[in-house]
Amino acid sequence: MTGPLREREDAHALLTAEAERARAGAGRLVLLRGATGTGRSAVLEAAAAHATHLGLRVLRARCSPDDIALPFSSVLHLLGSVPEFADVGPGDDDRGSAARLWRLLRSYADESPLMVAVDDVHLADEASRRWFVEAARRIDRLPVLLVATERSQYDIDPRPAGLTHALSPSVVRTHTLAPLTDDASADLVRAAFPTASDRWTADCVRAGAGSPLLLHALLDDLDGAPPPTAVPRTCAALYPGSYPAAVSWWLDSAGPATAEVARTLAALEQAEHTQQTEQAERAGLAAERAAERASEREDSAEREGGAERAAGVERAAGVEPAAGAERAAGSTARNAVPGSRTHARPGPVPGPDTVTGTVTVTEAAHASLPATEAATDALAALVADASGADPARVSGWFTAMTRLGVLRPDRTGRPRYAHPLLRDAVLGGWSPARRQDAHRAVAQAMLRRGDHLDAVARQLLGSAPAGLSWALRVLRDAATVAARAARPGDAVRYLRRALQEPLPDDLRQRLLTELGSLEYASADTPAGIPRLAEALDLPAEPRDQVRTAIALGTALVGRGEVRTAVEVLRRLEGRLAGHPDLARALQTASALLSDQDQTVRREAYRWLNDTAERSPELVGASGQALLVRYAATAGDLPAQEAMRRLRTLLTEPADPLVEPFLLGTAAAVAQWADELDEAERLVERGLAGQHPSLLHPMEQALLDTRWDIAAARGAYGTLLAALPEAGRARRTGGSPVNADAHTLLALVETGRTPQARRLADTFDLRDTPDSWELNRFLYARGVLRFTEGDVAGALHDFLECGRRQSARAVHSPVVTPWRTAAAECRLALGNPQEALALATEELRLARVWNTPRTTGRALRVLGRATRGRRGLELGAEAVAVLRDSPAEAELVASLLAHGSQLTAAGERGRGRDHLREGAERAERLGSVRLLTYAEQALRTAGGRRTTPAHTGSGALTGSERRIAELAADGRTNTEIADLLHVARRTVETHLTSAYRKLGIRRRGELRGVLED
Repeated sequence: MTGPLREREDAHALLTAEAERARAGAGRLVLLRGATGTGRSAVLEAAAAHATHLGLRVLRARCSPDDIALPFSSVLHLLGSVPEFADVGPGDDDRGSAARLWRLLRSYADESPLMVAVDDVHLADEASRRWFVEAARRIDRLPVLLVATERSQYDIDPRPAGLTHALSPSVVRTHTLAPLTDDASADLVRAAFPTASDRWTADCVRAGAGSPLLLHALLDDLDGAPPPTAVPRTCAALYPGSYPAAVSWWLDSAGPATAEVARTLAALEQAEHTQQTEQAERAGLAAERAAERASEREDSAEREGGAERAAGVERAAGVEPAAGAERAAGSTARNAVPGSRTHARPGPVPGPDTVTGTVTVTEAAHASLPATEAATDALAALVADASGADPARVSGWFTAMTRLGVLRPDRTGRPRYAHPLLRDAVLGGWSPARRQDAHRAVAQAMLRRGDHLDAVARQLLGSAPAGLSWALRVLRDAATVAARAARPGDAVRYLRRALQEPLPDDLRQRLLTELGSLEYASADTPAGIPRLAEALDLPAEPRDQVRTAIALGTALVGRGEVRTAVEVLRRLEGRLAGHPDLARALQTASALLSDQDQTVRREAYRWLNDTAERSPELVGASGQALLVRYAATAGDLPAQEAMRRLRTLLTEPADPLVEPFLLGTAAAVAQWADELDEAERLVERGLAGQHPSLLHPMEQALLDTRWDIAAARGAYGTLLAALPEAGRARRTGGSPVNADAHTLLALVETGRTPQARRLADTFDLRDTPDSWELNRFLYARGVLRFTEGDVAGALHDFLECGRRQSARAVHSPVVTPWRTAAAECRLALGNPQEALALATEELRLARVWNTPRTTGRALRVLGRATRGRRGLELGAEAVAVLRDSPAEAELVASLLAHGSQLTAAGERGRGRDHLREGAERAERLGSVRLLTYAEQALRTAGGRRTTPAHTGSGALTGSERRIAELAADGRTNTEIADLLHVARRTVETHLTSAYRKLGIRRRGELRGVLED
């Protein structure tokens, strides 16, 4: 009793007192009750040893279910060991046999005081049980201590009444052995492993679940892998396997119904654990990335003038300074960067298997929380439905196991296994087929009670294919939900499982197309392309074949195989002679995908143009829209005419397969034409029509246009909200994408030159395949090099960008104004004539397109190259052209250039006015690069800045004031967007900026501050 037994002092004291009482001639029955594994047998053995020490003769019997068929079997185990009574056995008369056995016991008692130790009396045969009860009534005047152990665990199938239910309390003393406390369990762990850390010890304590049996078995298994080796989460890592054997014995003693419930709960938890682990990994990755961005901002602030100034710049750019990973992680979801369709979603709730080190988050923070009745009953109903048990008994079992420590409540109050190892051991008693059946049963029970599709599908992932229509429907619907929620990994798993079901070819073709698209989107390109190719070979409706071909072509282009992609589409087009609308969709897709290769692009547009001239109806609205875009980039079409044609095309009815091409093309051209609000509406409309599980080239094109719109607005904060990892992941070989170019430019503009350099150095452009995105990145890297002072390097990048664009017949400055950038490099290098030629050609092309942005930029650079009075006139014209345009950054650059021109010409007063205005606008825009230049130019001109209005109603831009006034009048964001013909996102952005400048938090405060 004093050895390894813990927290059994009360039992020891009781048995010691009763042994002394028996020595004095007064016997009694002592019943030791407890759950399986609580150490009843160990306490009984310790009591027997102590009784022997006191001089009592000990008679022992261990009851077994194998002896139930023989009456008085358990009693004979007690008495048959004495030779002179070895021939005593039961006769035909049970009452007579009982009497003879009683006389035998009395003869033992006459010789010396006795202790009769009966282990597991609940397994005794019925005759022996009656004899023990009758003996308990009669030994009060004999020197006999009868000690019996009895299992008292709550089971699903109710157990028969206990040994003492018919006895008076005066003739029996009952003691219930409680499970070990965490402190006692920890003492046992430290005794076995003295060097164990608190964390490792706590992990063992939870796996032991308050049971001496399980804890000792676990410590035996861990003897070969002592700390600091982590406590395993699976029984496969244990040797020699004492722990799973102990758990199996514990379940066997509870009966088949209890074992079924226990394992069903384990199967349910296993599926939930997989989901929680994946959610935790996603949340951890998002937090890690957010922390990295926050760290980069702080480092940049320290290097470039202090955190305070950097914070001011970020606010001016529309980004709140980060205050740690938590705020940064939140801002990631709020800002929804261009190029991402991810929506803000609540973070995962940690479950009992969300592991931090070796102690789970929920266990560490919530182990002491009581399980709520509602949560327990809801889970009990589910497990009962899946296992065919009584819900009330299941609920009671949950409560009992929670009291014992086998289950522990999570933060929602739901009981769960105390440790993943315990859950794994419970589930290990089932064959794979039985586990699969359990997962299917749980899924069906969840579906009946209306659980979320995701939860039902998680269970089906562990089930075997059974050809059940409801299972296939759940998996498909869950895949769609996951794809819409930007969880392609989950959608991929659901579709892979769905494809294991018996399917007709047409349905298999559609599912393979979705799966291949999602695998590619989740960066599993090697798996995605073969899936799509397999889908294209299956018989299907022509429309489904077209969807598959477009998805496969998109994936091939992403891998750099542009010609192969176009050939795939053309082969299918040749088989669609009777479907002209579908053929047009393939033609449009071919032209769009060819943009990634200049040779294929020339061929595609030559064919498209020739066909349009002969038979315009053959190319359709989407093909004509692409030709408008081609003419715009070639410098052959004014912006006003381009928009007129596209708006006409948009009014025509469009096939759902073709409409995305039309919307995406129109959005790109509208952005070039500075119709930014219209472009934004077209982007949102196009993205809303995208199927979440189908790969489509226009989805990325629309996301790229969203980046272009943000850049055109000078929304540097939006551009810098997150780095475009997802965009880069779609390219093999580390090729830069459009988002990289915009991010690089935004970093330069906001003064984060070191970060911009790190991003630029990420890519080795020497072997990068040709693409329009490479040209964008060359231009952005040229701007970085010019800012760093490497003018020759910048000129090389600009000229290379121009060479590549000219080879693609892209001459207009609407895409990248490489000529004006190269002209500024020529001026810096002292080559004004070459700069003049470049700027003159840029102005000619800009006047063809005829938007303030392109024209004003060309006029600015040409004015600097021309110099003299004519140069001043051109500079003034640039400012005038840009005054009412949305090109705020170009206006700032023109104000600063013209201010410097005026100062150099001796008109210092007018020059300083332009420079001050440019400085104020640059600060409001968030352009540190332009602001730094403005301050230097002002010092050179002998002036200084006036203090601008950073806050208050005077700091609002015209658009911000107009939207704020409408909001103050009670208009909703949707109403304001409809009234001003802008996107709802634009309204929200302007209102957020207005709130910050006005120092308010609520809409109701607008009226008061605007009137002040």
